[in-house]
Amino acid sequence: MSQHVTVTDYDPRWPQKYEEEKEKIRHILGEDLVAIYHIGSTSVPGLAAKPIIDIMAAVKSLDRADQAAGKFIQIGYEYLGEFGIAGRRYLRKGGDERTHQIHIFQADDLDNIVRHLAFRDYMRTHKKEREEYASLKKELALRFPYDIGGYCDGKEDFVRRAEAEALSCYDADWDRLYLAAGSVRQERTISPLIEAGSVAAALMTEDDRIYVGVCIDTACSLGMCAERNAIGNMITNGGTRVKKIAAVAAEGKMVMPCGACRELLRQLGEGAEDMEILTDYERKRTVRLKELLPGWWA
Repeated sequence: MSQHVTVTDYDPRWPQKYEEEKEKIRHILGEDLVAIYHIGSTSVPGLAAKPIIDIMAAVKSLDRADQAAGKFIQIGYEYLGEFGIAGRRYLRKGGDERTHQIHIFQADDLDNIVRHLAFRDYMRTHKKEREEYASLKKELALRFPYDIGGYCDGKEDFVRRAEAEALSCYDADWDRLYLAAGSVRQERTISPLIEAGSVAAALMTEDDRIYVGVCIDTACSLGMCAERNAIGNMITNGGTRVKKIAAVAAEGKMVMPCGACRELLRQLGEGAEDMEILTDYERKRTVRLKELLPGWWA
């Protein structure tokens, strides 16, 4: 049976449906998961959409994601491989009348990850284009009620134009940093006296290079925070100036630098006070270092 193409007005329950499915995906992918996102039209408040929850996951290894295929099948998904997009793993639930779709990319596949995020955020912030897209989709759903190919072909030109415009004004720096940190974050035991990796940090220098580091926790205060490890990596490789930094803990939660890390960051020299620190990745909220160290002693 052909898929029935139905476009409905925005449903405020869609974000909750995403949250419910996100936890199942997080449990299945485990340590391989770097980031997870609600994408597609159901992620845009006010936008009419096919009632299908689109989810994008970034992972450390697609091979490890493939090994989890059986667990996805157990909760109702079809695991369909690349399904037309190189470097992707596509999963759907509900068959022809699907309710959820998952798009898995490796975390270093920034082109695919960023284009989805840019388009989503563009639709969220551009009312005129959002309304135009909604009208187009409703019209196409009426013209092609059982022809998903015709429906998709009909909106392709609009999507390509909007995606190009979205990418032209999208700042992917925080995505790059968040994914870089998450890709090296992995809790592990080094010895009976040392544990590492529960927090990872990524910093960006003035020339847009990224350096990462993980925390090292020891039994007698000889360890270091992830931020200091990333700073050491930067200095070792010739860098000196940090413009942005993000630290990530378990389940993708943001971590603020401790007092010692704030002081070291500030001592990096002129301009360090304007360094941005990521506090909320979902909302891209940041704080400048000078706000965390008012009236700095030096």
